Amino acid sequence: MHVETLNKGTMSQHFLPTHVDNIVLGAFIRKRAFDFLFSLCVTVLFLSWFIPLIAIIIKLDSRGPIFFKQLRTGKHNKPFYCLKFRSMRLNADADHKQATKGDARITKFGAFMRKTNIDELPQFINVLRGEMSVVGPRPHMLKHTEDYSRLIDNFMVRHLVAPGITGWAQVTGYRGETKETEAMEKRVNTDIWYIKNWSFMLDLKIVLLTVKQTFKGNENAY
Repeated sequence: MHVETLNKGTMSQHFLPTHVDNIVLGAFIRKRAFDFLFSLCVTVLFLSWFIPLIAIIIKLDSRGPIFFKQLRTGKHNKPFYCLKFRSMRLNADADHKQATKGDARITKFGAFMRKTNIDELPQFINVLRGEMSVVGPRPHMLKHTEDYSRLIDNFMVRHLVAPGITGWAQVTGYRGETKETEAMEKRVNTDIWYIKNWSFMLDLKIVLLTVKQTFKGNENAY
C-alpha cells in the first residue's frame, strides 16, 4: 500500500499492512454503519436525558460552559472540534497542557467524570457527524501531534483511520499523562497494532472492556 505524506509529519511506508486497505475499503461500510447506529441509540436512548442531568451538576460544581470543545487531530490529519463534558475550571492552559495527577484545574465532579469516562460521552455526537469512530486511536491536541510527529517514527500512521472515543491503547493500560516520549511510543505502537489487526470482534471487545472500566474506574484516568 502506498502512503502519502500528510500535512505534518511523515508516515513510513515499509511496514503498513494490507489490512489497512481492508479498513478503508472492504470493512469501512460495516464499521461506519456500526458507529452510526450505535451512537444514534446511545444519543437518543441515553444522552437525551443524561446530558441535562450532568449539565445541572456541572453548573453547580463550577462556573463555565457545560461542554468543552478542543481542536484535535482527526483522520488524515484533519483538525476537528472534539466534544467533552467540561471537567476543569476555566483556564488558559487547556489547549496545550495535558491533565496531570492531582491537577488543580480539575473540579470535584470533573475528577469523577474523568475516572469513569463520563466526560467522553458527548463524543458520540462527533461520531454521528463522521468526525470520529466509536473505537480507534484517541485524538490528540494539535500541539501534541506537531511535537510527537517530529519525535516518533510512524506517529502519523495512527491518523490513517478515524480517531475513537475509546481504543485498544486505552483498555490495555496506555491512558493518562505521558511524561516521557517512550510512554507515547508505547501508546502509538499499540494504536498501530489495532490498525493492523482490526476486526469487528476486536472493536466489540474494546467496547465491552471500556464499559467494564467505566463501572470499575480507571486509575490512569485523571
